[in-house]
Amino acid sequence: MTDAPASAAAPSTTAMTDGPGGPLRGITVLDLASVGPAARCTRVLADYGATVIKVGAVPGGGVEPIRPPFYAYSGSRYLERTAIDLKDVDGRAAFLALVRTADVVVESFRPGVIDRLGLGFDQLRAANPGIILCSTTGYGQDGPRSTWAGHDINYLAVGGYLATTEPRGDGGPPIPGATVADAAGGGMQAAMAVMAALIGRGADGPGVHLDVSIAEGVLWLTSLAVDELLATGAPVGFGHNIITGRYACYGTYRAGDGGWLAVGAIEPKFFVNLCRLIGCEQWTSHQLDDAVQDKIRSDFSEAFAAKDRDEWIALLAGADTCVTPVLSAAELVDDEQYVARHAFVDATVQPANGAPVRFRQVGPVLAGMERPDGTVALGDPLRSDTDRLLGDAGLSAAHITELRARGVVA
Repeated sequence: MTDAPASAAAPSTTAMTDGPGGPLRGITVLDLASVGPAARCTRVLADYGATVIKVGAVPGGGVEPIRPPFYAYSGSRYLERTAIDLKDVDGRAAFLALVRTADVVVESFRPGVIDRLGLGFDQLRAANPGIILCSTTGYGQDGPRSTWAGHDINYLAVGGYLATTEPRGDGGPPIPGATVADAAGGGMQAAMAVMAALIGRGADGPGVHLDVSIAEGVLWLTSLAVDELLATGAPVGFGHNIITGRYACYGTYRAGDGGWLAVGAIEPKFFVNLCRLIGCEQWTSHQLDDAVQDKIRSDFSEAFAAKDRDEWIALLAGADTCVTPVLSAAELVDDEQYVARHAFVDATVQPANGAPVRFRQVGPVLAGMERPDGTVALGDPLRSDTDRLLGDAGLSAAHITELRARGVVA
């Protein structure tokens, strides 16, 4: 199943299933983004208990709303939704009504766009002096690259991540299998910044404008290498040190059945255990001997090819060797460790018309998040909570109806 259940957007007068408990319960976040790092940020905030309201574009308003697949970013777990035309004066007024009782606004427009909409930090702060505005962009609000368009691979490129990763066969940088910049450099950075700002603000302190640069988040991720370069002048890159492929004790090896093993035997005791168990005792005292690394790799490769991947795991994983299987997505969803830790949850999507659709998804797995007890009900991904949300913000039913008729809200 790959497509969201089809239904027409319909107003909802009741909230979806209550969100989790957690340290952010009682915090309200208005999210002006539907995909990318900002969506990663609000996914984290929602799973820590915040009430996250997705504020999307009005269909037919000139900008086609981006609708990620129903399963993306763990679906719409614990999220509420509205659509408001922020270019319309009454739409901005409706949004500011929501801002008055919110704690955080998360946006990912290019620098300057939020100000041109008349919803910059000064305007938000006038409506709510305690508001925290989190602006998440590729390169930050200023600087020579601030207006550049980009995606995950671009931020990994300029942040040094690609150049410190093992190159492809043709010598070029690889394409990572996960959106590291979006998820960690941007989304998790933004979530940490928001939570720090909430603590700093307290119950009644002033708000703050957070300038989140995804590229700078990637720079932080590669700071071990960059700090070494700055301090010593060392030519850092792939193959420079123990964690970037210089030594045979840290790498990947193919097993006899074609499966792969990841070896991270950095400490000497782990390396010795590994050598003995795979029949390579001759190398126990040569772990960091640069002159013989190719020979060690060759012997390791030959040894690992003698058994299937899972045979090696049974022998090595629990024997202090720092060896693990390289799991595919299809394997890890049923992996015993994740299952034991309840890393996946059952969810249902309830279309406006039709039977519920059941599926599994990655649950709230970060430390301190509350794991759901039972199935998570996601509701219709195209539903609208506008009437209830704007009503709670003080707009009359008649005014909301008039805004909806004009296409200002949906």
